[in-house]
Amino acid sequence: MGASLTAATVTDLTWTRIGRSRRGPYDGGVKILLPPSEGKTPAISGAPLDLTELSGQDLNPQRRKVVSALKRVSKRKDALTLLGVGPSLAADVKRNTEIDSLPCAPALLTYSGVLYEAMGASDLVGQAQSSETLAQRLRSVHVFSALFGQVNGLDPIPAYRLAMKTDLGTLGKLSTWWKPVLAKKFRVSPAEVVLDCRSSDYRAAWPGPNDQVVTLGAVNVVGDKRSTVSHWAKFYRGEFVGRLLADERELPATVDELVARAEESYEVEFTPHAKSKPAALTIVLRD
Repeated sequence: MGASLTAATVTDLTWTRIGRSRRGPYDGGVKILLPPSEGKTPAISGAPLDLTELSGQDLNPQRRKVVSALKRVSKRKDALTLLGVGPSLAADVKRNTEIDSLPCAPALLTYSGVLYEAMGASDLVGQAQSSETLAQRLRSVHVFSALFGQVNGLDPIPAYRLAMKTDLGTLGKLSTWWKPVLAKKFRVSPAEVVLDCRSSDYRAAWPGPNDQVVTLGAVNVVGDKRSTVSHWAKFYRGEFVGRLLADERELPATVDELVARAEESYEVEFTPHAKSKPAALTIVLRD
């Protein structure tokens, strides 16, 4: 995939090239939903937050409310307690108070951690500079955010500290607050397949149609014992998403194609959707 680009390198890229670029051919296929990361990488340089530069413009009235509430809460003496973080993250909370003046970087570089490293996010964003097809694919990656509702992979955002389970006072618990908003404004077409790599808090904010969503998880099998893989499931989710996006072939357009692509790299199990549950694609790890 080529030499890795650091966040500092990519934050200097001009947004007319990958954020507001021309609309080229896109192969469609699966829509990918990701969780944000708790930790985020602050951009070294870049324009400050501008909600008009984000996708999903009809979410901007709600985004403004959350930004305002987060700034207000982050200035309080009990901000750490209200945001559910410890003293070691005081600098992150202080940064919240200046959030609309902080430099921004593509979402796939701002979010960091196991999933995004396994995905090869920095490489993908760097390669999108010379590949409009890849850039379009990254715009079909959607990160669900307590602050913005959802953003696509190339939307320019600042580093912030806020979780979907947080109660922001007048707004209440954010997963509950965002749910009716996203139900109306984040839509998928009837023909789309949705690969859902999110955690439960973020699924609660937008469960999606069960007959189109496929959740991705992992289990560890030792003999006849099975156990759910929790933290390291992030690695396999990121790895699989990275493989899909970097593949020169068209993205899977059906559930069967999605499962077949996963079978190329992993042992998998597939459980079809039911009335109350989406379909589940499970990577099986054997010791």
